[in-house]
Amino acid sequence: MHIKTEQVERHTLAVIVDNEPGILARIAGLFTARGYNIESLTVSEITADKAVSRITIVTSASPPVMEQIMAQLDRLVPVHKVADLTVQGDHVERELALVKVVGTGERRIEALRLAEVYRARVVDATIGSFVFEVTGTIAKIDKFVELMGEVGLVEVARTGIAAISRGKDAT
Repeated sequence: MHIKTEQVERHTLAVIVDNEPGILARIAGLFTARGYNIESLTVSEITADKAVSRITIVTSASPPVMEQIMAQLDRLVPVHKVADLTVQGDHVERELALVKVVGTGERRIEALRLAEVYRARVVDATIGSFVFEVTGTIAKIDKFVELMGEVGLVEVARTGIAAISRGKDAT
């Protein structure tokens, strides 16, 4: 007996929805009810009248499961459009993190050196701590957090992925 295993791939979805109460819960419920995991989730209003929002979801699934997720999202009434940026091709993904580091002396100097290498900005400083703002890819943020762990990391807050397709066409 051969068991066929599907290749699981990471996908970034852009979902354009009416900005109404409960839509985020309905979308999250769609994922949880079917056992799908959401790795990253960001939401923001995208029109001047605040009537439409963009939800960016990062999830991992096999191609058949991804098709099912897309179809189910597309069937929700307040959803205008669902786009799989991963399948569409080139797109830009970024994340922002705030990283709090505590230390004095040589540890403090090393934290500042690392921040400079990673182009992180100091957004708050006290005698004993820094809060850095760093933006970039998931891998860049992960590495920055890992390195700061060695010089006094105490807290991290991450926004989740914001993504947009490259080129002249809208997502």
